[in-house]
Amino acid sequence: MLRQYELIEKVRSYDPSADEAVLNRAYVYAMRMHGSQKRASGDPYFAHPIQVAGILTDYRMDAATIITALLHDTVEDTEATSAEIGRLFGVEIAGLVEGVTKLTKLELNSEHTRQAENLRKFILAISRDVRVLLVKLADRLHNMRTLQHIKAPAKRERIARETLDIYAPLARSIGCHRICTELEELAFTHLNPLARDAIERRLNALRTEQGGAVALVSQEIISRLQAAGVPSRVLGREKNPYSIWRKLQRKSIGFSQLSDIYAFRVIVDTEEDCYRALGVAHRAWPSVPDRFKDYISTPKRNNYRSLHTTVVGPRGMRIEMQIRTESMDRIAEEGVAAHWRYKDASYGFDAEHQAEQGGRDPLVNLRHLVQVLEHGGDVEELVEHAKLEMYLDQTFVFTPKGRLVSLPRGGMPLDFAYALHTDIGDTCIGVKINGEPRPLRTPLQNGDVVEVVRAPKPVVPADWRSLTVTGRARSAIRRHIRQTEKDEFTRLGRAALDQTFSRAGKSRGDVSLAPALERLAVGSADELFERVGRGSIAPAEVLDILFPRLDAAAREAATAVRRIEGGAGARLYVRGGGLTPGVSLHFGVCCTPVPGDRIVGILEGDGQGLTVHTIDCAELAAFEEKEDLWRDLQWTPEAERDTLTQSRLTATIRNAPGVLGQACTTIGEAGGNIVNLRMHRRMTDFFDVDFDIEVKDARHLTNIAAALRANPAIETVERSKRAG
Repeated sequence: MLRQYELIEKVRSYDPSADEAVLNRAYVYAMRMHGSQKRASGDPYFAHPIQVAGILTDYRMDAATIITALLHDTVEDTEATSAEIGRLFGVEIAGLVEGVTKLTKLELNSEHTRQAENLRKFILAISRDVRVLLVKLADRLHNMRTLQHIKAPAKRERIARETLDIYAPLARSIGCHRICTELEELAFTHLNPLARDAIERRLNALRTEQGGAVALVSQEIISRLQAAGVPSRVLGREKNPYSIWRKLQRKSIGFSQLSDIYAFRVIVDTEEDCYRALGVAHRAWPSVPDRFKDYISTPKRNNYRSLHTTVVGPRGMRIEMQIRTESMDRIAEEGVAAHWRYKDASYGFDAEHQAEQGGRDPLVNLRHLVQVLEHGGDVEELVEHAKLEMYLDQTFVFTPKGRLVSLPRGGMPLDFAYALHTDIGDTCIGVKINGEPRPLRTPLQNGDVVEVVRAPKPVVPADWRSLTVTGRARSAIRRHIRQTEKDEFTRLGRAALDQTFSRAGKSRGDVSLAPALERLAVGSADELFERVGRGSIAPAEVLDILFPRLDAAAREAATAVRRIEGGAGARLYVRGGGLTPGVSLHFGVCCTPVPGDRIVGILEGDGQGLTVHTIDCAELAAFEEKEDLWRDLQWTPEAERDTLTQSRLTATIRNAPGVLGQACTTIGEAGGNIVNLRMHRRMTDFFDVDFDIEVKDARHLTNIAAALRANPAIETVERSKRAG
């Protein structure tokens, strides 16, 4: 544990202007408030905030951040209050402590259903002041260093998993590579100790074989650079076990197939020297194709800058090289924390220095995640999007006018379109990559020039989500689909009410909807229509409220069973397809779809509308290569309630007196109504019969078929899925 004077000396070593009295007061206050509290290790609790403060002094953070670290657990775990901290240490520190306290309360181990909302609040809090996140990361780092003292294995695993899934990616997103790497390694130790031990054994063996070679290669690189007049220092480094494990998993390869266990970091004086050193390396040794990346001219989103290349170096070793300046190296290790410095006689965050060194505010990435989480959806999907945004590496592409757009690795044209603007994504119907029309499922490559082909109006099919990887694109698509569904259900509900009223001899124009809104606790007419369209409110229920004195005949007419037939009215029973209202629908005679079947639509030419087929209809084979004609359809709740639809069963019946009559009786007893019957393929012993039957749904039809099969005189019963 850092003693009081040691902590003060560390702060004043990089910030001589720091208020020593306030730092001393905060140190003593933290010790007094935590008093006799103990940690799981048995150490005094106040050792924890002091160690957290010590971690932050390694990153040369300002005095306000150090004091926040000392006090970060006082409001949560002691009798201290925010008001008292504000009075003793000032408004700024009180605000920072409150921010860290809120993060502690929002720890992502809460009940599953609240996780997405907590993650949203969590990211909002840390994106307002990065110092809150830095304190929280240091807090988590010290907790991970002492995680072995927690006795419950399940709790250790939960904390380690949370660290790997959330905190390490957060550290990476603001460029704090050193913290990120240590968090990953500590979490990996607890989550998969067997894998980590196995990798360590392989690394130990490799050190024995190649340890000397690393020093020789480092010296060879230095000699080549000195001969070319490029001053440098070279560091040979070994990949850490978790990084190796992640690569083995991602590429599905064995340890022996890894070619970049060792990497060499070349530190030079200036940006110009970086490119000179690259030229020396490429002239001296053959470069490996597709392994060069220039993160100096196009920094990563967390402001990481460096040149990466791989060459076949001395002794035939495949060498990965990272070439950067001292300033770039510090930012690569410390990220946003590297920008705390003296400016205008005061110590603090230097935004101008950040802009000079990379030009991007890394907190923009975090604020953008809030957008991803604002648009609802499945909890696991939302959290996964957030992790995706924090984790993935980048691809750099350009607009035709030369604007640089960074996307996660594997990004596709729709990700690019939505990165430019939501309206561009919503109206995207095609793309040109490097001047050539390409499918929307094409992964983008570094340097691609991408041009979006747009439609006049938004067109967002539901399956577009499979053509994106970014949370921003997927959340925008999900939002548009939700709004489209809402509009469609509202339209369907309005049509269902109008039809019910009409059958009862009434009209919506005859009466105010206010009594129904009040009785059903619905906020507006559109909400009422939407709920009717979704099936949560029956049209007859609304009719009874608005016309309580309706005579029995009218009520019976309104609730009578309806037949599902093709035509414009079929839109009341079938939804989806992205078609405008009034488009005519026809039910395929080849497969006679009924509610409960999975259905698709085929768009017919010459304005014939849409033909509805079951998903397994044999006729669909003719349209296999014409994906633009297919439409995804679903039955509405109205179709599954008090309706009849015609379908066909084909039975092979023994040629004997009375058997056909038995079959007809069976169908009637099962609730089916025969509307047509046709005999064909009549032979000596058997004949086939097509029964066209009115049924409620697919289950009803299946029950009728099962009842027929129970008759020993009936050989086979199959649902007809062929033209007839």
